[in-house]
Amino acid sequence: MSGASIADRAGWLRDESLQRLLSVLSEDGEEARVAGGAIRNTLLGQPVTDIDIATTNVPDETERRVAAAGFKTVPTGKEHGTITVIADGHAYEVTTLRDDVETDGRRARVVFGRDWKRDAERRDFTINALYATAQGDVVDLVGGLADLETRALRFIGDAETRIREDYLRILRFFRFFAWYGAGRPDADGIRACARLKDGLARLSAERVWSELRKLLAAPDPSRALLWMRQSGVLTAILPESEKWGIDAIHGLVAAERDLGWQADPMLRLAAIIPPDTERVSAMAERLKMSNAEAQRLGVWAGASPCITPPVKRRWRRLPIVAMWAGCTTGYGWRWPRPVQGRRRMTAR
Repeated sequence: MSGASIADRAGWLRDESLQRLLSVLSEDGEEARVAGGAIRNTLLGQPVTDIDIATTNVPDETERRVAAAGFKTVPTGKEHGTITVIADGHAYEVTTLRDDVETDGRRARVVFGRDWKRDAERRDFTINALYATAQGDVVDLVGGLADLETRALRFIGDAETRIREDYLRILRFFRFFAWYGAGRPDADGIRACARLKDGLARLSAERVWSELRKLLAAPDPSRALLWMRQSGVLTAILPESEKWGIDAIHGLVAAERDLGWQADPMLRLAAIIPPDTERVSAMAERLKMSNAEAQRLGVWAGASPCITPPVKRRWRRLPIVAMWAGCTTGYGWRWPRPVQGRRRMTAR
C-alpha cells in the first residue's frame, strides 16, 4: 500500500548527506529506502532521532559504495547485514534486506535478499515496517499506515510466531503501546505475551532493563503497566511490584504534568516498588543497573519521609516517592525556583 508522503513534513529527509547516501545506494539497479521509526514518528508529528536505511545492497557492496562516496563506515553488525555510515557527522544504520531462517528466541540467523515484502514481514509491528523513498513516498506493505491512524499496535502476522523469534518483543509490545498506542491493546498481542512470558527468562538482564527504562520514560506509561500486570509480564520481570501495586504511577504522572516535571524513569520505578533496601539492592543487581542508578534507588529506599512545605491541593496526588526526591539531599535532586508559576525538579 502506498500513496502517503512525508515529503512536506520531513525536514530531515532533505539533508544533503542523507540524499547523497540514498543516491549512491540506489545506483545500478540497487535500491535504498529509509525504514522504520523515522517514518512512523514523522507521520505522528513526533521528533525523529534515528534514521535507519534498508537496501538491496549486500554489506560488502554497501561498504564499497559509501567509501567511494567519501563516507566513513563502521561494521557494527555486518554479520546481520548492518553497516553504520558516518556522513557529514550524521550516523545512519544501513541494513541489507534480509529474512530470518533460524531463531532461538534471542538471536537469528539471517540470509540476505531483495524482497521488500519479506523484509517488512520479518519485522515486529506494522507501524515499524514502513519505508520511504528519497522523494518521501511512503511504502506500506503490511498495513502500518491504517494502524498509525487508529494508534493500534499490532504484531505483523502471527503474534506468537513473532515473539518466539525474539522474546524481547514482549517488552517491546508494551513499550511501543506506552508511546504510540491508544485504547485497548491488541487482544491477540496481549494473549500471546501472556502465554509466552516465561521466555523472558532467556533474555539478558541488560536488554530487559533497557526496555523497561524506555517504557517508563513514555509520557504516560500507566496503561501499559496495567496490561503488563494483568498479563503477568510485569511480575515476570519485576516481581518486587507484585504485592506493592502500581496505583501510585497515576498520581505521579498527574503530578509531573501539573508541576511541569520531565518524565523520570527512575522516579517512576520507585513509585511501583516497595522502599526495602535489601530488595531494591537485589533488584538493581539482577537487572544489572548502572552504579549511579543502583545508588540512587538505594538512597531512596533507605530514606525517611521529610516535612515539606504546604502544597496546592491539586498537587496532593503527588506520591511520597516524589516528596522524598525533592527533600532528600543524597537522592540527587533539588527544587529550583518556580518557573512560570510551577516548580520543576531537575537533576544536580
